[in-house]
Amino acid sequence: MQTQSLKRPELLLPVGTKDMALAAIHNGADAIFMGVPGFNARGRSHDFQIEEVKDIIDTCHLHGVKVNLAFNILIFQNEFLGAVEVLKKILPLKPDAFIVQDLGLVRLIRHMAPEQRIHASTQMSVTNAEAITWLDDLGIQRFVLARENSIKEIHAIKQNTTKEIEVFVHGALCVSYSGQCFTSESIGGRSANRGQCAQSCRFSYEMHVDGEKRDLGGKSFLVSPQDLCGINEVPSLLDSGVDCFKIEGRLKTPEYVATAARSFDEAITSAQRNQALANPILLKKQMATAFSRGFYSGWFHGVNHQELVEGTFSAHRGFEFGKVVRVNGNALEVEITEDKAQQGLKTDFIQAGDGILWVFKDRNDQDAEKGGFVFAVKSLSPRRFALEFSRDIAMNDSYVGARVFYNHDKDLKKDVSLSVEDKQRKKRLPVSIRAEASLGKPLTVTYTDGKYTVSATSENVCEPAKNKGLNSLDLREELFALMGSPFRGEGFECELDPETPLFLPNKQVKELRQKLVKELTDLRIQNGTTPVIAPQEQIMEWIGSKKTTERKAQGLKFNLLLRDKFQVDDVVQAVTTGQLDAAALNLVILDFEFGLDFEPSLKALRAANVKVGVATTRILKPNEHRNVKHLLNMNPDAILARNLGAVQYLQSNNYQGQILGDFSLNVTNHLTAQYLLDKGLESVCLGYDLNNLQVSELIQSGQSERFEVTAYQYMPSFHMEHCVFAAFLSKGTSFKDCGRPCEKHDVKLKDQFGNWHQIKPDQECRNTMYNGTSQSAARYVKEWASHGLGYIRYEALKERGAELIGKIQAHLDFINDKKDLNVLIKELGNVESYGLSESHFQREKEYQSRKK
Repeated sequence: MQTQSLKRPELLLPVGTKDMALAAIHNGADAIFMGVPGFNARGRSHDFQIEEVKDIIDTCHLHGVKVNLAFNILIFQNEFLGAVEVLKKILPLKPDAFIVQDLGLVRLIRHMAPEQRIHASTQMSVTNAEAITWLDDLGIQRFVLARENSIKEIHAIKQNTTKEIEVFVHGALCVSYSGQCFTSESIGGRSANRGQCAQSCRFSYEMHVDGEKRDLGGKSFLVSPQDLCGINEVPSLLDSGVDCFKIEGRLKTPEYVATAARSFDEAITSAQRNQALANPILLKKQMATAFSRGFYSGWFHGVNHQELVEGTFSAHRGFEFGKVVRVNGNALEVEITEDKAQQGLKTDFIQAGDGILWVFKDRNDQDAEKGGFVFAVKSLSPRRFALEFSRDIAMNDSYVGARVFYNHDKDLKKDVSLSVEDKQRKKRLPVSIRAEASLGKPLTVTYTDGKYTVSATSENVCEPAKNKGLNSLDLREELFALMGSPFRGEGFECELDPETPLFLPNKQVKELRQKLVKELTDLRIQNGTTPVIAPQEQIMEWIGSKKTTERKAQGLKFNLLLRDKFQVDDVVQAVTTGQLDAAALNLVILDFEFGLDFEPSLKALRAANVKVGVATTRILKPNEHRNVKHLLNMNPDAILARNLGAVQYLQSNNYQGQILGDFSLNVTNHLTAQYLLDKGLESVCLGYDLNNLQVSELIQSGQSERFEVTAYQYMPSFHMEHCVFAAFLSKGTSFKDCGRPCEKHDVKLKDQFGNWHQIKPDQECRNTMYNGTSQSAARYVKEWASHGLGYIRYEALKERGAELIGKIQAHLDFINDKKDLNVLIKELGNVESYGLSESHFQREKEYQSRKK
């Protein structure tokens, strides 16, 4: 693979504090990303003040590092004024880009500052080139792909777009597709789409298979992936044309930022030179010491359900390197594992004062942890060494066989501080310098940094020298005296009058240097012209002009979503026997695990005079168009589109039915809704981050008759590439060799708080985890209907027979004023195994972290 000619991708580091920004700047970052005050997807991070944002932006621009501001949360109706106010303060600071999830916010930024760069956040769940094409009219310059895309898929996407592509290469892996996680919302009223992730994927879970608890041999962190480390994949990613390597971790430390920046900077440089990376195992050791839940290549090589989730822990342990083979007094004899030895790890990487953690089995055969600082190190062989500890640490033979982790480097913090403070190690920008002088004219000096050029002349003219005159060596030394600045001299040209030795006071040469360094510094900080932004009143007027005030009274319509062919049989039978009125069902949507079941179910419903829609998968990858093509060929009355790539495919292939936008498009404001509806969607299901008041506000601001609200469901929490069935009920790495336990078993997870979660796969073997407690919005439906809401949806999960038909009829009776609200809620509660909740609809206060 030839990579020498490939351009260097931007190396993008996370920043949660000024110290993290400095660590990034001086350790190899090309760019940083940080949160917009009050609006970013890391609610627990430090919320910067505008003055702090300016300081960091100026410091970064001075050192040639770009700043991307993460404005990557969903925006509610009542937040536009706040968003405009913060944008008016931040746009003049000239950030290099905004990272945005919300399509309405993209429109707002584009309106306020047409030339401002915008990057689509990974929260947009972009996994295919079609979605990028469909969004082309928004002028987004870069797309941050989902972490679940493989290198092969990344390459395919890049081949089919001219847009820049950004890819996560290091850091925490979310088990759920970003932008598609509602676990925090369904369990604790905390929205991951609003920066309030409760890290539910790091919880411990029990696995219940067909009603019985399954013993998983000490594994309980069933949906907690190991951290991503793609340093070995850097050459392949360069070859795929990736424009930006992104590192996750705004909640981490300067040491984390520095080690990641150095390691990936070195890896990129080696790959560009077509050279093997020297000692990657030592780079991994240093990065893992800063933070690691175990390193893995994520989904870069496709799925491997046996390796992604380790299962026995979910917190930082550091760098795993060996096992305890003997306890000898106050020492542990440790042998480096075979895989680490093959990667070149030797016993000389540990020093006295470093920290070690070992994990052993306690009396109850449960994992227990012990750790301490190494007192002395003795090498016993190339792979074995003795680590001696203080006598305060009690040793016993139960430690034999323990897994050993390196989790504290005594010199790391000091080393990172020196990288920021030591003038010899700090990042300094190369400048070319030219000096010209002749008799009777002032000395002219020019500094060029590749972007800006500044020139100045001395106050006095050059006179004939009585003794030693100006010479290039002395001028170079004085003009290169830049140690106290962010610059370093690299090229020097000097043109002096060859006929006459010239004299000019050295003080004036020094003053010229100081003047030019200041001018160059100021230019870099200014970073071009300040954008002209319209008055706030005009911007708010534009936002208001996009609202819809006219209401088309059509009455509330009822949509029904079914998840298997047996539920369809139940509904068809109920219609046939007169238990259900077909005319009362506006649309029955099929959302099946098995695509082969679609067509017979569609025919059966049509025979019963029921209008039928079919749902796409939530995610569409480059090799999965057969699924959408299958739906297209069936020609259902409607297709429920769960991703924008599917919308693009259907429209470009002239699908003649209705395309409906699902909740997964995350519609939470009228600017987003209008954009989607104006581009051909018949209706949109409102996002699951909205409470009842926010739903009401949005209905009153948009085309309400084309809005749908899911009024009854089991909240879909995680949507995962990770398959729980394959990982824990088989030895298979993918659908090819897992034996498909999902077809044989019913699986539920019980979290550490006692909440139950149903697991169901889709056609691509992706798992969705559904909250076991059903959710009803019945209390608010009539009010929404009075504002013109067009549709409500009932989503079935596992219900069958009389229970299913009873729930459907109860909702129909309620919306047709044949059943009282309290009666409906009582009837639903009586048949629910794990209770009935109003979940996010009743959450009327935004969650606030106690850490803030």
